[in-house]
Amino acid sequence: MARDYVRTITDMERYYYGAGNAMGYSYSGSELLKADSPMLSTTAGTYQAIYGRKVWSQLNQEFNAFSILPKRPWDRSGWRVITDKPNAGVVHGGVAENATLPDTVKPTFQHIAAKPKTIAHTFDMSETAIFLADRDDGLGDIRAVLKEEMGKHHAEMVNKMLLADCNDPALNNFESLDRVTASDSAMNTSVHVDTAGDLDIYSIDRSANSWSDAEVNCDSSGNDRTLSLDQLDTLFQQIWERGGNPKVMLTGYDTLMRLQQLLQSQQRFMEEKRVTPTYNGVKGVPGMEAGFIVATYNGVPIIPTKDMDDDGNLSKIYYLDTDYLYFSTAIPTQYFESGIETGDPFAINRLGQEGLYRTMGEVWTTFFGAQGSIRDLK
Repeated sequence: MARDYVRTITDMERYYYGAGNAMGYSYSGSELLKADSPMLSTTAGTYQAIYGRKVWSQLNQEFNAFSILPKRPWDRSGWRVITDKPNAGVVHGGVAENATLPDTVKPTFQHIAAKPKTIAHTFDMSETAIFLADRDDGLGDIRAVLKEEMGKHHAEMVNKMLLADCNDPALNNFESLDRVTASDSAMNTSVHVDTAGDLDIYSIDRSANSWSDAEVNCDSSGNDRTLSLDQLDTLFQQIWERGGNPKVMLTGYDTLMRLQQLLQSQQRFMEEKRVTPTYNGVKGVPGMEAGFIVATYNGVPIIPTKDMDDDGNLSKIYYLDTDYLYFSTAIPTQYFESGIETGDPFAINRLGQEGLYRTMGEVWTTFFGAQGSIRDLK
């Protein structure tokens, strides 16, 4: 399959990993680990699709911030957004008898550009370490151990990037959901952010473009507030009025527990829903054989993650409309390995072995008003 014919994530996986038995999330353990298929000593600069596929699958199943985002192939490096309605949304169009037609109107558009970012993590081992690990009660197959652990590390780092605080500029990392769900007009410099411009995203100056603000419920002075159902309901209303419809809520385990306690104190109980991560985000699934059970609020699944930022007290809550928020995938996770064990020590210029995990893409949102967050909680 030529790269030009990649149209879906399934196409992309098939292109980079090979057809295999199944694409998506139905890999068996043997398909993932491939422990019985060693690299040949005659193979130089080896790329092992199976290890990249395994980490890509882990990212889409076990690392909650990444797994809830739909995945789409990177087919362009920008998009157009409507920044103002025709006639600024003011009612018009009435025509008097025999009068001329009203002036023409149109919405205001703006072009947004973004480049894919590459996240890479490398590791190495010496020839001596490889030799001794299989002897003297050592680790055994140190290459297999490091592949496994560094794959988990790569996935965890990607997840943490998506959950980084808005005070931490993305720079070469993937954009964070904290910045996606931020608002320059609602959040104050020196209170919620350290420096003016920290909330800018995709080269958009948010201080001059209010259309790029998400809906935010926070305290203007940055004081922590007791979590309340009114805060949750108000943010739902604000996002609905902007034209969004949250598909998933993301928060920390601490906030989820506090919300359950709050509802129980009012003799109310959280409903549950069985969901599963898919290429199109988190979806409800029928029956009892698939997916996992999560709590819901207003019918929206609440997904907890251990890496959620807590503002120093209680974790934030993100409202995410994944119709307009996704991970644009340039290259899914790949694994490369070179060195003495693969017959090419000259590639790394020493008697050892090096490995590399790489993922390429970026978090995109095409409608900021459909996203939101609750901050400053206790």
